[in-house]
Amino acid sequence: MEITSQSAAGQLQGNVLFYSRPEPLSVDAHGKLGLRRVDTPFSFAARSQVTPLTVAEFPNAALCYPIIFAGENYQPLAVMGVSANSNLFITKDGTFEAGAYIPAYIRRYPFVLANDSNNEQLVVCIDREASMVGELPDLAFFDGAGQPTEYTRNCIQFCNDFEVEIRRTESFVKVLRDNDLFETRVSQYTPPNPDGTAGAPQTVAEFYAVSETKLKALPPEKLSELMQNGALPQIYAHLTSLNGWDRLISLTLARNAMPRPANLN
Repeated sequence: MEITSQSAAGQLQGNVLFYSRPEPLSVDAHGKLGLRRVDTPFSFAARSQVTPLTVAEFPNAALCYPIIFAGENYQPLAVMGVSANSNLFITKDGTFEAGAYIPAYIRRYPFVLANDSNNEQLVVCIDREASMVGELPDLAFFDGAGQPTEYTRNCIQFCNDFEVEIRRTESFVKVLRDNDLFETRVSQYTPPNPDGTAGAPQTVAEFYAVSETKLKALPPEKLSELMQNGALPQIYAHLTSLNGWDRLISLTLARNAMPRPANLN
């Protein structure tokens, strides 16, 4: 992936979660900038209830978060909170809880690939509003000769690899849709009344998930195909992850932050 100058890139298209001011990376505009070590490195995601996932991340993410599908494109998401603007896995000091899996979508920040105005190529960008981007950096974007540093090249490669995984994820979702495996689900919890009795069930979220009934009803040759193309293990990682809703609700109640209903379709 080549670094494209701002003059050639023009305006970027679309909005991207976490990125307030994405700018095409160039030596002219960012030659003196780089990444600075900050006290709260993940604070930019502290108010994100969900984070996009790629299918390759399902096994690791399933150990920490419910994995759901949402929106008209059935985007896979890691659910990190049960109330809007709440991420239960980022501490008050802007770090991740020990042992929690950090999605690649978060790890690539402040870098991102974005379409140019003509939708003809992907452009390497940085979020100029990122708190860790500035002058006198610990990790410079460019060296004295105006060439990308090893750090920048590694970040660009990470973004390129992530883009490949996005395409793989789209193919995975297409397989699920082609086999009509999705169903709508609702996550609920029952809060206790002041007297200790069970209260009325409350809806936490509505989302899409793979239907185990539909999956079991597939012909043997279809199940064999899902196994051969690697989709079946990822499907079961997703299904197993849904047990994590109880953990999220328990964490929320323990912190006295009552969840509000959210429609994630």
